[in-house]
Amino acid sequence: MTELLLHTADELHKLPRTGRRAVVMTMGALHEGHATLIRSARAAAGPEGQVVVTVFVNPLQFGAGEDLDRYPRTLDADLAIAEEAGADAVFAPAVDEVYPGGDPQVRISAGPMGERLEGATRPGHFDGMLTVVAKLLHLTRPDLALFGQKDAQQLALIRRMVTDLNFPVEVVGVPTVREEDGLALSSRNRYLSPADRRTALALSRALFAGRDRLAAQAALRARAEAAPATDERATALARLGEIRASADAHAVSAACAGLPDAVRAAAAHVLADAARSEPPLVLDYLALVDPQDFTEAGPDFTGQAVLAVAAKVGTTRLIDNIPLEFGAHS
Repeated sequence: MTELLLHTADELHKLPRTGRRAVVMTMGALHEGHATLIRSARAAAGPEGQVVVTVFVNPLQFGAGEDLDRYPRTLDADLAIAEEAGADAVFAPAVDEVYPGGDPQVRISAGPMGERLEGATRPGHFDGMLTVVAKLLHLTRPDLALFGQKDAQQLALIRRMVTDLNFPVEVVGVPTVREEDGLALSSRNRYLSPADRRTALALSRALFAGRDRLAAQAALRARAEAAPATDERATALARLGEIRASADAHAVSAACAGLPDAVRAAAAHVLADAARSEPPLVLDYLALVDPQDFTEAGPDFTGQAVLAVAAKVGTTRLIDNIPLEFGAHS
C-alpha cells in the first residue's frame, strides 16, 4: 500500500482515474467506522471505480483548548486498514500542502446552521470543516464523497455547501457504526477509562430510550386512530357494552400529543441518571432537530428528525445521534 501513499497534490493529480472516483475524508486514527465508510465507497464506485481515502488532521477544526496536539496520528495503521477495506490510494498531505499560503484568509462560512449545537459549543469549527472539505473536494475531484451519519450536523452542512455552491459531487451518508455495547465508534473512545466508558454508554442508551418512546407512542396513536373518532361512534360502542374501550381510546389519543417532547423527556431521563454516576456525565446538549437546518423540532413536528446528544465524560467529549421518523398527525 505504501506505493499508493500520496503526499502532494501533483501526485494525486497524476493518479490514473478508472471509472467513478469515491472519496472518504478522515483525520486518521482509522477504526471500524472508517473501514465501513471505505467499504461502502468501494461498493459505490464499483469494481472499475477508484476509492481515495484522505488522512489530514485539519487545524482549522480545533478551537482554543481543544485536542489538536493530542489527536492520535497513526498513519501506518491507517494504511493497513484502508488497504484491507478496499482503498486504491491514501492522500496524506502536510499542512502546508493543503494551506500553501499559511492560515487561509478566505474561508467558507457555515452560516446560521453552523452556529447551532456543535457550532455553539465549538465556535468556528464548522467554518474550518467546510473549508477543508471544499479544498479536498477540489484536490481529489471525486464523483462521490461518503461521510458518516454519526457527525450528523457535519453531514447536513456538507450537503448544504455542495448544493449552495454547485459542487459536482454526490454526497452519501453512511449509518453510524457501533460497538457491541452500543457506544458509537470514535477515535476518541481510546481516551475512556473503564469507568468513563460505563458512564459514556448513557449517550446511546438515551438515544435508544427516545427511539423506543417514539415507537410506543406511535403504537398508541395507531390504536387511538383505529378507535371511535366521534361521540356518535363512542356512544354506539358504549351501547354495545364497550364503554371501557371507548374511554381507553380517548385516553390513548390524549397520551399521544406532543411526541417530540415525549421523546426528549425519555432521553433526558437516562442522561439525568448518568449525571449522578461516577464519573458523572456532563451534558452539553440534547436536541431533537430538523436535519434540514438543525432547528429544534416543535411539538407538532412531522417527518425526519435527528435526536442528537453531546456530553463530556472525564476529559473526553463525545457526540452521538440517531435518525427518527415522526408520522403525520391525523
